[in-house]
Amino acid sequence: MSKPARQRSRRGDIRLRGRISIEVGKRAGLSEAGADLLEQIVISGSLSEAARQLRHSYRYAWLLVDAMNRSWGDPLVSMTTGGKRGGGARLTELGEAVLSAYRHLQVEMEHFLDMRTATFQSAIGPPLH
Repeated sequence: MSKPARQRSRRGDIRLRGRISIEVGKRAGLSEAGADLLEQIVISGSLSEAARQLRHSYRYAWLLVDAMNRSWGDPLVSMTTGGKRGGGARLTELGEAVLSAYRHLQVEMEHFLDMRTATFQSAIGPPLH
């Protein structure tokens, strides 16, 4: 039995997309994964629950928060341990500002790329049919 013919991508379906990564000095300050984790911390109030929702290990999530906290000089996430109800996590004022600015920048970038799609398509030629 022969393999099915590989379908060619239709150039008319092109969408430009990008990812934003913020560096603070020479350190990674915030990535899409970091922003997603910060949002889940806001929703759940817990690093372990945020990690679970994103299907990350707790260790990965903890290391990501630790790296972000170290990069900015002041922490983006404040964590408490133990207690009657267990620990918790919350965004600091800086964390809220950084996350908000990052998401705003993402929207602006997506809009910019959407506006440039037609220019890109005309540079590579007409769509295939």
